[in-house]
Amino acid sequence: MTGGLIIFAREPLPGRVKTRLAASVGDRAAAELYDAMLVAVLKTAGELSGVGQVVYWDCDEASLPDLATRYRCSSRRQAPGDLGQRMAGAFDEMFAEGYDVCCIIGSDAPDLPLRYLQDAFRLLEERQADVVFGPSRDGGYYLLGACRPWPQLFSGISWSSCAVLEQSLAAVHSAGGTTALLPQWQDIDTIEDLHAFRQRTGMAVSGEAG
Repeated sequence: MTGGLIIFAREPLPGRVKTRLAASVGDRAAAELYDAMLVAVLKTAGELSGVGQVVYWDCDEASLPDLATRYRCSSRRQAPGDLGQRMAGAFDEMFAEGYDVCCIIGSDAPDLPLRYLQDAFRLLEERQADVVFGPSRDGGYYLLGACRPWPQLFSGISWSSCAVLEQSLAAVHSAGGTTALLPQWQDIDTIEDLHAFRQRTGMAVSGEAG
C-alpha cells in the first residue's frame, strides 16, 4: 500500500505569511519564522518510511523551480480557489497517481510529533477509519487523511472558523464513513502560539529573535 503526504506551504515572503504573527513581530521576522517552521516540518516528514511527500505551494509559477531547489522537495502549485478547493485538487491528484492513502498537513507546526503522522497512516492503511483528523485547539484540524476521495470534506465548510472540525466530521458521518481522531496539537499562528511553543519545547524557532 502506497501512502502520500501532502504538505501545504506558502512562499515565505514578508507580508505574505503568518500575518497574525507578523502583527506582533513584524513582516520580515514572521517570514523568517515561517521558513524555519517549514524546514522543521519537512525534516519530520522526511523521517516517514515508505511515504511519498509532495509540497503544494501557494506561490507564483515562476517561483516554483527555486522553491523546489531551495527546500529539496517535490513541488507543485496549489489549485486556485478557496482552501477546500485547493485541498481537493491536491488529494485528487495524489489519488489519481496511484496513492492508496493520503494525508495533508500544513507547514506551521514545527514540533508536530512524528508518531502522529505514523499513526494517521497506520489507521488508514489498516482500514480502522475512512478519514483521520488531527484536531487543533481552535476548532480546526492540523491533519486530514483519507483512503479515497471525499468531496464532502471540501465544500460547505466554514473555513477559518471554530466549526471546521465539527462540520468535517459531520460530513463524513452523513456520508456513511468512519472517522478517527489523533491527539490535539496546535499550529503557530499568533504570538501566544509562539510563546506556548517555547514553553512546550524549551527552545526558540530558528530565526526567532529574543
